[in-house]
Amino acid sequence: MSWSAMSDSKREPAKLHQGPSRTLEVFAEAHLPTVHGEFRTVVFREKKTGAEHLAMVMGEVAGKEGVPVRVHSECMTSEVFGSLKCDCKSQLDHAFTVIARAGFGAIIYLRQEGRGIGLGQKIRAYALQEQGHDTYEANRMLGFPDDLRRYDAAAEALRLLGVRSVDLITNNPLKIAALVDEDIAVRRRIASIAPVHAHNHAYLAAKVERSGHLIELPGAEEAESKAG
Repeated sequence: MSWSAMSDSKREPAKLHQGPSRTLEVFAEAHLPTVHGEFRTVVFREKKTGAEHLAMVMGEVAGKEGVPVRVHSECMTSEVFGSLKCDCKSQLDHAFTVIARAGFGAIIYLRQEGRGIGLGQKIRAYALQEQGHDTYEANRMLGFPDDLRRYDAAAEALRLLGVRSVDLITNNPLKIAALVDEDIAVRRRIASIAPVHAHNHAYLAAKVERSGHLIELPGAEEAESKAG
């Protein structure tokens, strides 16, 4: 019987399936009902920095091959405040839908806002984008590389959860390569689907052109009509 199918009185914390981690510790764990279904949430804390990351797990994933997984970086502006400048919230929602349909899977939620530069610098980058610079140019003008995100914590979380291989929900080939470099077996890619409109078209086009994201973009005129 899956964890999510147990009665409330019989639910128990998940048993993690690896030995002690050198980099992460499990700080907290609890059942979390959501609009997408029942999940268990596991908070992982980095031993060196104290940074916390989250896993949202549906069903049984330990020992499984081809587990639907989304490795997702925090985006407060879209996920909390409804910003239309990016596709982050839509990608997160789509990942929950994919996992709910499969009946099992995990979202690894990494606390690395603004491709790793932090919330304040991200808003500074937005101000530069208003002047006509793309998202990557803005980061560089602030003295940052294109992307400061790390995926070692995500890989370690997946190992602690006992996942054997993943079907990764992403459009980003660099993310696939980063997980493979961390010895996570990526069985296949599941496209991460999100609406494209006038507010995020330039941002998504920059991701396609500069980082090779696998996104099919409509023309600018079509995107404008969708936003209207």
